[in-house]
Amino acid sequence: MRLILLGPPGAGKGTQAQRLVEKHGIPQLSTGDMLRAAVQAGSEVGKRAKAVMDAGELVSDAIVNAIVAERIDQADCAKGFILDGYPRTLVQADAVESMLSQRGIGLDTVIELVVDDRALVGRIVKRAEDAKAAGQPVRKDDNPAVFEERLREYYKKTAPLTGYYYAKGKLRTVDGMANIDAVTAEIEAVLTAAAEAR
Repeated sequence: MRLILLGPPGAGKGTQAQRLVEKHGIPQLSTGDMLRAAVQAGSEVGKRAKAVMDAGELVSDAIVNAIVAERIDQADCAKGFILDGYPRTLVQADAVESMLSQRGIGLDTVIELVVDDRALVGRIVKRAEDAKAAGQPVRKDDNPAVFEERLREYYKKTAPLTGYYYAKGKLRTVDGMANIDAVTAEIEAVLTAAAEAR
């Protein structure tokens, strides 16, 4: 099972990805984790990424794509994987298509968590309050102004992916505003339907 989770920041992609990992035993591939792992492993592409990050620059699409390609060749991805936070742009989406077709595999489905932006800001504020109350550090992006900037960035660069995957017949939408268990159940129903259609 190879799938992509789409949705703006705060939509619950990370939470749902973790549930999918536990239930299906496939890894969640997040670009941040993959970059750190490649740098730590000292692979060729990891060294390139480290040089860019040390210079305080953004890692290019070419490097990110190479890191993802390297990661999906690892043994734990043989049964499938969940891409979370990647692809972020149409250029990266084309790169995913190309790297999968080179390996003779394809995406099973792309699930978009559809949410209400105003409610998302409230969700972020609550997450920050809950973290503070529990004595945990508050994520630096759990700040309404920072969050709204990330939201604008998402709509500018990543939202066009919904049309891209819809045109390929891969896009399925799930109500991301439902409670966590209801969202999980809806995602499982989508995955069951995708498996039956294969």
